[in-house]
Order: sequence, then C-alpha cells, then structure tokens
Amino acid sequence: MRPILLYLHLLAAFAWVGGMFFAYFCLRPAAVQVLAPPQRLPLWVATFARFLRYTAIAVAILLLTGFAMFFEVGFRLAPPGWHVMLALGLVMTAVFAFVHLALYPKLRARCDAGDWPAAAATLNAIRRLVALNLGLGVLVVAAAVSAR
Repeated sequence: MRPILLYLHLLAAFAWVGGMFFAYFCLRPAAVQVLAPPQRLPLWVATFARFLRYTAIAVAILLLTGFAMFFEVGFRLAPPGWHVMLALGLVMTAVFAFVHLALYPKLRARCDAGDWPAAAATLNAIRRLVALNLGLGVLVVAAAVSAR
C-alpha cells in the first residue's frame, strides 16, 4: 500500500508545485509582455478557476496520503523530515485556502466590475502568496530528501 500512497503523494505535489512554478515563471511574464490589464486579468481569473480546482484536489490527496503514511509508521517513529514536511505542508495549505477562498473571489468580482486597478492589486497579493508557497514547496522537497 505504501508505494501507491507515495506515488499519489508525489503526483499531487508535482501538480501543485509545478503549477505554481509554471504560473509564476512562465505564464505571468508572458501575460505581462503581451496583454494589457483588461485582457490579462480575466486570463488570470480563467486560469485560477481551473488551477485552484485541481490544486484543491491535489491538496486533499497530499493531506490524505501524508497522514496515511504517518499513521502507518507512527508520528513518534517518523523521520524528522516528515515532521518538517507536515508543518510546511499545513502552512502551504492555509496559504492556498486563503488565496482560493478569500483573494480569488475578490479578483473575480473586481474583474467582473472592470475595476482593473483593484483587480491588479488583488492579483499582486496572490502573486506574493504564490511565491511564498513556491518557496515553501522547495523547502518541503528538501525535507523529503533529508527524511531518509
């Protein structure tokens, strides 16, 4: 059972962290380069509508498989790296939930209203939190590697 849990755990992590990397380092600079705010901001709303849905599934898989592997070994016997992964993963989950449940609805509403300056400010707040979560994701990978 452990190989299946680990496989699902890794696929979910790749989807989440890889998606953030793509959005931050590829889509964002390209969108800024070729689109004006009235086109760029709705692109982000449409992108987040998909990304946040898939990421919510990935986060659920990560939490379920991570806790299942913890319970299999026991929290006391788990390597220290697992505890670091858990702590950082919970912080990342909270950041994700804030973006998904608080900031994304504001971005969508501000775009729908054509309030481009307010929408841009909201997108900038999301961008900073994605950067934070991407950095935390890199630390989670380091913790995973150290957990041997």
